[in-house]
This record gives sequence, C-alpha cells and structure tokens, in this order.
Amino acid sequence: MRIASQVVVLDAADIATESAFWASVLGGEVDASDDWHTVSVDGHARLAVQLAPDHVPPRWPDGEPQQIHLDLWIENPEEAHNEVVALGARVLEAEIDPDAPDAFHVYADPAGHPFCLCWTKGA
Repeated sequence: MRIASQVVVLDAADIATESAFWASVLGGEVDASDDWHTVSVDGHARLAVQLAPDHVPPRWPDGEPQQIHLDLWIENPEEAHNEVVALGARVLEAEIDPDAPDAFHVYADPAGHPFCLCWTKGA
C-alpha cells in the first residue's frame, strides 16, 4: 500500500474557532467549506477540522473519550505557552519531571482536544 497523502482530522462543533486556532498555531491558512476546514502550511494540508455538532470534548488524562492528541516540539517554551494561551488554549497539565531529558505541558484547544508543547531541556 502506498499512501500519497495524510492529514489529521479533528472533530469540533465550532469548526471556525477550531481551524482558526490551529492555523494560527501552525502558521497556516484555512480553506473553509460548510462542514470541513483544511489548515494548510506552505501550500500543504497539515490538519483538517470536520463539523461534529454533538462533539464532546475529551477529558485529560483519564477521561472518555480521548480521540487523539498532538505533540508539537518547540524551541522556546515560555513564548509558545504565551502564544497558544493567547489564541484560546487552556492549560491541562504543566508539571515537569526533573529527571526526564525532555519536558512537555498539556493544553486543550478551543474544542477541548488535548495537545502537548514539548521541548528538550537545556536546548
């Protein structure tokens, strides 16, 4: 099997807010139709948002239903935190394991999907 393309699709009741959030985080643009928005970066589809009027946000970390989460590796944790929070993200978990070489904080996007900002400590 050869996969020509792939895109992660998130469900959301408010696809305009959800796609605008991810377009801003990823530095992309939204191509919108009534029930589907594609977020493209440099002309390539990176993420899509599908209308799901009955979408129930997942609960972090043990709740139902967690459908998916994204890990975004960043260089400047403080800058990235300030940016995603200003765009509408909500902090879910911000503890750092002092013994781990990498660190991450967990956030929820406007539709409640969890995502992580990850970085290598000391980098």
